[in-house]
Amino acid sequence: MNEIPVEDSRRFIRHCPVGCTGPLVATAVVMPEGALLRCTGYGQWISQVTPERYRDSMREFDTEQGTAPDAASVQRRQALATQRIDRLAALAGRRREELRLLDVGCSSGAFLEAARLLQVPARGVEPAPSAAAGARAKGLDVVTGTLDAAGFEPDGFDAVTLFEVIEHLQDPLSLARDVFRVLRPGGIWLVGTANAASWTAALMGARWQYLDIASHGGHVSFFNPGSIGVLAARSGFSVERIDTRNVRWFERRQVPGPAYTLAKLATEALGPLARATGNGHDMLAWLRKPPVA
Repeated sequence: MNEIPVEDSRRFIRHCPVGCTGPLVATAVVMPEGALLRCTGYGQWISQVTPERYRDSMREFDTEQGTAPDAASVQRRQALATQRIDRLAALAGRRREELRLLDVGCSSGAFLEAARLLQVPARGVEPAPSAAAGARAKGLDVVTGTLDAAGFEPDGFDAVTLFEVIEHLQDPLSLARDVFRVLRPGGIWLVGTANAASWTAALMGARWQYLDIASHGGHVSFFNPGSIGVLAARSGFSVERIDTRNVRWFERRQVPGPAYTLAKLATEALGPLARATGNGHDMLAWLRKPPVA
């Protein structure tokens, strides 16, 4: 399709979230709110959702349950958290029990609970009051509010995690600079989000539920490895590594009956290649605050 510059209007996000100054253009991915927009600088995708629709979609997260996994997922989530914490500790040059960890946007504390089982001294910050209260009811150290207002000391953490949060933010660059402030020199910031430059995004387009604010409340800003790198550089971080994994051609409800199993096996077969080439739709960015010279 012809890409036409889109003028600022009554959108929740009016400018490129990573600080580019070029125009935003319409893509061929059309959602109920309108076509996703693309930054002409580094390819960031942006929803045309209104502020009212955004706020309404975010209400689903303000419960004491928050984003806690169901019982069937707990063991898998613990194994995944252990892998991530062990890598954070290695990159930060700390033993597990020494790793001063902060989880930003921790919801009701699922990752903090996993850290506690590993005897990692972890804290959290969460803007949704009910979710933060739910975390504290479990005995977790969680501050209600945003990182900039939480009162954490500069250089106070060895690692900061941000899982499935950055795609919700109107101004991720401000948050990145707050993370930089609370990390010690040489510390690691781990960002988990989706990859809008993935095979999944290219194949599924508007069928990918991750892009749909009705399916995933608050998802309005979609990163790729290039735009994550720009965000890192503009907030003072270097990119340690960026990993991607997984491929999807369909959502489960889109494939009937036995065909689902066959289709799932086909996409799983592409997983190793997607990981090796950086084309997976799940993205982890490991960013480092420079050490003191």
